[in-house]
Amino acid sequence: MINLSSDDYRTTMIERIARSSSPYDAQQKVEQLQNEIVALRNRLEQLEFQHNRDLIATSGSDNLDQSQTKRFTKIKLLPYSKKRRILISGGAGFVGSHLVDRLMTDGHEVIVADNFCTGRRRNIEHWLGHPNFELLHHDIVNSLHVEVDEIYHLASPASPPHYMDNAVKTIKTNTIGTINMLGLAKRVGARILIASTSEVYGDPTVHPQREDYWGHVNPIGPRSCYDEGKRVAESLTIAYKKQEMLNVRIARIFNTYGPRMLVNDGRVVSNFISQALMGNPLTVYGNGEQTRSFQYVDDLIDGLVRLMASNYSMPVNLGNPDEYTINRFAMIVVRLVNGTVVKRENLLKHGPKPQDDPSRRRPDISLARRVLNWHPNVSLADGLAYTIEYFRSELRLSMGQQAKSVN
Repeated sequence: MINLSSDDYRTTMIERIARSSSPYDAQQKVEQLQNEIVALRNRLEQLEFQHNRDLIATSGSDNLDQSQTKRFTKIKLLPYSKKRRILISGGAGFVGSHLVDRLMTDGHEVIVADNFCTGRRRNIEHWLGHPNFELLHHDIVNSLHVEVDEIYHLASPASPPHYMDNAVKTIKTNTIGTINMLGLAKRVGARILIASTSEVYGDPTVHPQREDYWGHVNPIGPRSCYDEGKRVAESLTIAYKKQEMLNVRIARIFNTYGPRMLVNDGRVVSNFISQALMGNPLTVYGNGEQTRSFQYVDDLIDGLVRLMASNYSMPVNLGNPDEYTINRFAMIVVRLVNGTVVKRENLLKHGPKPQDDPSRRRPDISLARRVLNWHPNVSLADGLAYTIEYFRSELRLSMGQQAKSVN
């Protein structure tokens, strides 16, 4: 018996059809055969994936190690033509890990690159061992060589205490790291989404902030390592788009909160919730009349996925347009934690307002509504309730025997 490889067999069959038929009939049969080959490949991939999923989901077998008996969240089974291989820089962080969950459950292959500066293995450990998931302990200031279809570049410290703690590293991550990600996208022909920030608007003189507003930023202030780093990242992205014809997306992300935030990251949501749960006064910097807008992380993830799938290559605001003073927001957090209303003077303590702290912050999301058909869906009360429960469990876990002191 002659043993032919699949390629040899395909070539032999096509040649045999071509010799035995008219040119028109041969062409039709060749196309039919090629379609059948594609269908068989897709079916083989489905069977292989089903086998892996059944193997991993099986429990109680003495022949399977821990990674094989681990149960994973149910995911979609995509055909080969629709499955994408996606890199997420900073994928073990707060936002990145939620994006991992979304893309994995959608059925894609996901690679996470993270140096674990602010990201945590715990955020993505539930996917470790899955055949569609890969984790790389990697700092994107160093070049990375992988084959991917899409890149979400999220890597960067995002809370003021973290990005100001090592200003030079923050600048390098947002400049050299961004160049590396854009260069990777150019080499492999991938579409890339750059996570920018509302901080590019600085302390705005225009309210609410639209994408065509250039901002009001102090280039040498304590926040400039992050603010200007992200502004340069946007400039680099547009330069690669124009010069290298790169397929780019830019998301300007406003204040985001939700589970997997670090309890001690210094942002207003995490500060207020942790202080309220511990029964301590909430620290308000300045007079508390400065405003912020808060979007739940699930809404942001939906916006990022929609932006990546769109054909729009200029910056887009992703945030919740509902605006709250810090004083009012503090009262909401206390009421949700304690279930009662407490007089403001009994629950707040004031500190000096940080330099260059924005006085007002609210996104105009008209563009996102128009080009992405996107808007936030999770109310502040619901989002905070989910986040408070997460912080309560995190504080109890960290405090051990002192867990009873957490509200």
